[in-house]
Amino acid sequence: MAEKKKRNHRRLGSVYEQTVGFYLEQYGYEIVAFNYRCPMGEIDLIAKEGGVLVFCEVKYRKDLHCGSAAEAVDPRKQRRIWRSALYYLTVHGIGDVPCRFDVIGIEDGKISVIKNAFEGEISWI
Repeated sequence: MAEKKKRNHRRLGSVYEQTVGFYLEQYGYEIVAFNYRCPMGEIDLIAKEGGVLVFCEVKYRKDLHCGSAAEAVDPRKQRRIWRSALYYLTVHGIGDVPCRFDVIGIEDGKISVIKNAFEGEISWI
């Protein structure tokens, strides 16, 4: 039963990620990848906005009983996203490109984009 619930959450998450991807494209973003998975974790959406590579975490909230979408991306989740982004950059040989981390929330049927929601300095030695 728990596995079925997990699959349903994953399926629903994919629907919201696709919805957000379409939304971002309307504002000039170029979607690079959906649901990027690696040994470090996963990134819901990777996009380009201008010359910036954007790593996006998509959060859906039916209501605000459990807090806002932004509040759901705690420091532990931020570190996981940051490590996954670093892995992505390394595997794809991407060096000197500006990056940022956005949180996109879907709350009460409205999409809100929090640009540069958290810091994660990626530097090359």
